[in-house]
Amino acid sequence: MTQSLWMMCLLLFVEGGTLSFLTTPTLLYYGRYHEPWVVGLAGSAASAAGSALQLLLLRWALSGRHRWMQRFAPSRLKIEAAIRRYPSASFLALLLARATPLPDAPLKVVAAIVEYPVIRYSLAVFLGALPYFYVLALLGREFRVPTWILIAAAILIALGFLFDRLRTRARQAS
Repeated sequence: MTQSLWMMCLLLFVEGGTLSFLTTPTLLYYGRYHEPWVVGLAGSAASAAGSALQLLLLRWALSGRHRWMQRFAPSRLKIEAAIRRYPSASFLALLLARATPLPDAPLKVVAAIVEYPVIRYSLAVFLGALPYFYVLALLGREFRVPTWILIAAAILIALGFLFDRLRTRARQAS
């Protein structure tokens, strides 16, 4: 892995636009080589940009205009239930969701469906990620976790995600 801040930003941009399961190991790794505030600021900006792209892609995919996506898109009832469950994809809710390691996928889907403004969404992601990314970079600097442990953690996270998806799919099939 390179120590370049640009590489970190590229990784976090891609992470922000996809599943985001490598964010923690990435920040711990780059926290060794750069000031935590730099990692927090640059990483949050890159992640927010990737999340904005993902929001636009989700909005496009869930728009109902694509017959091939109807299989994957939630039904109108599920959308309405999600909106009732998460009454608004408000700025504060998005900010708080991004400031924790908890998944924010339900809020992303709701934000895409209700066509939450991309700029406001990106700003919430950026501001929420700042303290979280800073703390992870600080931990990476202070504890210098060996690279092999970070790689193993990333693999375990990916396997956990895959296992959860397979288990959910098997439960839905039965």
